[in-house]
Amino acid sequence: MRFPVLVAVLCAVIGGTAGRQSYSGYKLYSVEQNSQQQVDFLRQLQQSAQDLDFWQLDRLVGSEARVLVPPAQLNYFRQLLKAQKLRHRELIHDFERVQDDHLYGTKRVTPSQGLPLNKYLRYNEMIDYINTLAKKYSSFVTVAEIGKSYEGRPIPAVTIQSPALYKSHPNSSKPVVFVDAGIHAREWAAPAMAMYLISELVENAAQHQDLLAGLTWTIVPIANPDGYEYSHERERLWRKTRRPAGRNCVGVDGNRNYDFHWAEVGASNQPCSDTYHGEKSFSEPETRAIRDELLRLKGRCKFYLSLHTYGQYLLYPWGWTSELPEDWQKVDAVARAGARAIEQATGSTYTVGSSTNVLYAAAGGSDDYAYAVADVPISMTMELPGGGSQGFNPPPTRIEEIVKETFVGVRAMALEVARNYS
Repeated sequence: MRFPVLVAVLCAVIGGTAGRQSYSGYKLYSVEQNSQQQVDFLRQLQQSAQDLDFWQLDRLVGSEARVLVPPAQLNYFRQLLKAQKLRHRELIHDFERVQDDHLYGTKRVTPSQGLPLNKYLRYNEMIDYINTLAKKYSSFVTVAEIGKSYEGRPIPAVTIQSPALYKSHPNSSKPVVFVDAGIHAREWAAPAMAMYLISELVENAAQHQDLLAGLTWTIVPIANPDGYEYSHERERLWRKTRRPAGRNCVGVDGNRNYDFHWAEVGASNQPCSDTYHGEKSFSEPETRAIRDELLRLKGRCKFYLSLHTYGQYLLYPWGWTSELPEDWQKVDAVARAGARAIEQATGSTYTVGSSTNVLYAAAGGSDDYAYAVADVPISMTMELPGGGSQGFNPPPTRIEEIVKETFVGVRAMALEVARNYS
């Protein structure tokens, strides 16, 4: 049953400790991968060393990995790099010091003033804003609750149609674009982009009639609200959900929890791991909410896009094998349309390819599930730009740049879908 989201829910954080997690002495390194041997070594290290947090790692020779190293592992890590002759440089001397206080500010946003592009909104601020839009633009915007998080927060979905189309055909069968963001809690720029997408399609609808006339948009701006709030309040780099998972462990990696080749490769069976796949597929209410919406839209949804950060990638199935789907060229063409548009507009380059062949195999992802089970013909993950040396912590001054650049790519891909599936 679908019904409007009218209130935001405040819940106590479960399983946390008092105060924020300290990252004092944590260092971020950039490590060059100049041979296949070095690529393979870093991948093995990522899988075996749970204390090392790989922010960015792909399988492309010539690329750079980024690794956050806790103080206790610094000597060990440096010795490994020296033994493998891996060139590296320190990007952040002390990660704690780049945690800007204003990222955790409590100043509230007034929805009537429009969407701010210089602040990461908190969950309640997102809910207030989209509910305000739904009231102000009720002729073509609806907000529905598609599920609740473990801690009881409503997971909202915003559906947007062309105002003229909605009046004449409220249940239009136009192709649906389904976008979600924020399943990984620490990736704050992804929900910021989803909110900007909503804002552009609604408040600047007159400028985007080509996106609205041929498509219906369903956008879930925050798919993991518990983890997102926890990453603001307690632990900036928290990635998972917040449901207790095993003894003294909390959370599941939502993007390893989908029931398509679940738990086969690229996910951990250790409950405390950042990539823990859960004790069973769809163990998390957050992933079940996205699943149910995808299945509700089965046959209508033609484009599924999951927003993540960071790395400037456009990735498509498969994530569980290096083999490609039979009609991978169609997905590739849409992704390349997005990459091309961004490069022409800003000069930024995006790497396009299947998840396994660009990054590494990781089964249980939402894009594979959408493609294989929900029958969405164009399904992909978009990794947004990071914050330079700050990675998951782009300063608020970069939000506008990031979301506007990303919108160029999303717009181009959506138009490509509209041309081929209307």
